[in-house]
Amino acid sequence: MRPTLGTLATALLVSVTPAAAAVVTADEGVRALPSWKHVDVNTSQGLRGLAAVDADTAWVSGSAGGVWRTTNAGGSWRKVSPETKKPLMFRDVEATDADTAQVLAIGPGRKSRILRTDDGGVTWKQTFVNTDQDAFYDCMAMFPDGKHGLAMSDPVDGKFRIIATDDGGATWDVHPRKGMPKAVDGEFGFAASGTCLVTAGSKHAYFASGGGASRIFFSSDFGKTWKVGKGRIPAAEAGGVFSLAFKDAKTGIAVGGDFTLPNDGENASAYGARTRWTSGGDLGGYRSGVAWVSGNKPVAVAVGPTGSDLTRDGGKTW
Repeated sequence: MRPTLGTLATALLVSVTPAAAAVVTADEGVRALPSWKHVDVNTSQGLRGLAAVDADTAWVSGSAGGVWRTTNAGGSWRKVSPETKKPLMFRDVEATDADTAQVLAIGPGRKSRILRTDDGGVTWKQTFVNTDQDAFYDCMAMFPDGKHGLAMSDPVDGKFRIIATDDGGATWDVHPRKGMPKAVDGEFGFAASGTCLVTAGSKHAYFASGGGASRIFFSSDFGKTWKVGKGRIPAAEAGGVFSLAFKDAKTGIAVGGDFTLPNDGENASAYGARTRWTSGGDLGGYRSGVAWVSGNKPVAVAVGPTGSDLTRDGGKTW
């Protein structure tokens, strides 16, 4: 993504304790809304990436080279940043457990790179450096097996570029261009919250775009080949699909909007899977991230600089 999104107001941990606020529903009467609990990471840099491993463990990454980890549900945060010559913009962090994590730095050319730790951030190893000045990596994602993973770059020579790992991120290789549909002029990904590329199930993956076109790309073979459908969220120079989340391989939600219009959440969500997506309910503003709440119910939360939205029906209404 060439344009840069404004500060991402991503809440880090959600409390399941109902707040005093309530919402009236047509069929269930008064229902308590969840509340958010503020936790202090003690930094002035924007926090752009979040990986919640379990109820106790989470990692966050910052816009000026910072990485932090909690192992007590946000009670305290330990700074575990890699040492670099210049601060990197870590827009995505992916973690397997309290020891193993990877961060993606964004930017043109060599600014795009991936670093990995397997000792809780005590040491980091650089596992990928982009050497193509035309490439700009936006997001990465790991599959449930912990071995396979993907990272996505804005189009190079008319097609989005995918790099892949099959050894847990120790090495990365560029996938052949043949399996990728052509990009539309001006189409790119948004490096907003590290969730423009996600995995769904054992080998399915999705990534989303904006700018010249708002589309959602789908792969069923670890990112080797892709199909594409309309994202249903309007495209704009600074707008499109910002974030994806999947409950399973067939149940997905997309959110986005236009980052120049922070209070405009009209037509800013969609739900579906593969190449079939339906416009969802309006949101309270553009949203940079979305995540499913654990459990069997179709509950998800979307967040952005003006607040958060809750759906209890898989994205149809918010």
